[in-house]
Amino acid sequence: MNGFQISPLLQELMVYFGQLECYEKCPEIIEKSVGVAVSHSQVHRVTDTYGKELGKTIAKTRTLAPLKPDEVLYGQTDGSMLFTRDDGWKEVKVGRIFKSSDCIAPNEEQSWIRHSQYLACLETSKTFTPKMEQIIESYGSIKQRMVFINDGATWIRQWIEDAYPDAISILDFWHALEYLYLFANSFFVDKAKAKKWAEKQKQRLLASKVKQVIGDIKKLAPDNEQAKQVIAYYEVNINRMDYKYYKTIGAGIIGSGAIESAHRTVVQKRMKLSGQRWSVEGAQNMLNLRVTYMNETWDNVISLTKNNFKKQKLKPTG
Repeated sequence: MNGFQISPLLQELMVYFGQLECYEKCPEIIEKSVGVAVSHSQVHRVTDTYGKELGKTIAKTRTLAPLKPDEVLYGQTDGSMLFTRDDGWKEVKVGRIFKSSDCIAPNEEQSWIRHSQYLACLETSKTFTPKMEQIIESYGSIKQRMVFINDGATWIRQWIEDAYPDAISILDFWHALEYLYLFANSFFVDKAKAKKWAEKQKQRLLASKVKQVIGDIKKLAPDNEQAKQVIAYYEVNINRMDYKYYKTIGAGIIGSGAIESAHRTVVQKRMKLSGQRWSVEGAQNMLNLRVTYMNETWDNVISLTKNNFKKQKLKPTG
């Protein structure tokens, strides 16, 4: 027994269901599963405590196998907003790392990634990026076999340029395309003409002819403000838009769908349910558990329950 006076197995079940479902639903699930009655506040306390403990080591260990000579390592990061009781809306920064060999049908509509390592933090970029670096650098010096795919966020672009100057940094193709279509739909009155023009420019982007696209936009709408925004965005990111080449390396991925999916599965699925408001600390504790679950490292929770994890009952922080 530990400080909760609950068997290790029951604690594990409380934590497992607590990171999958809202606390109010967990007692019913647990009672139907093992015939033991618990309260949602008990589930909350146990889950929160284990989440806090896991936070001490969650970013310190690589969960994927070493990189083989013919493999590419992909890294993606992005932020999304979570409402907290303490500070209102705060950005959750999520990172996802995976190998090219784990990408199944990467350029098909039904694609998926077999194994990934996730990281999720309610922190600033200055504290988040070192944790990403610790995981990435455990693979050794892989230089251009390290590929980043992200949107145009300044902090992400600058971090990659500073920390990994030899890596390949790709601007998410679909994000680049969104700028193009927004301009076309606002500029052309005839929507069929807008679509035809945008599709032509899309093929040029795929052929790494971004300079030609910029030139076409300048010629078409030299004084249009939205056109200027597209041009400025492309010019800032032009060194990250060699899509023809990017399609030939690794798994040929040029989009950041993997990190968008990560936000849905790691954060939104559990933490953005109707009416939820988190404390900052409680949110981070839950993120630690969600990452542990998604990283397939649940044995870390089991080990804590079996190693006489002595913690007194704590006041819930989330």
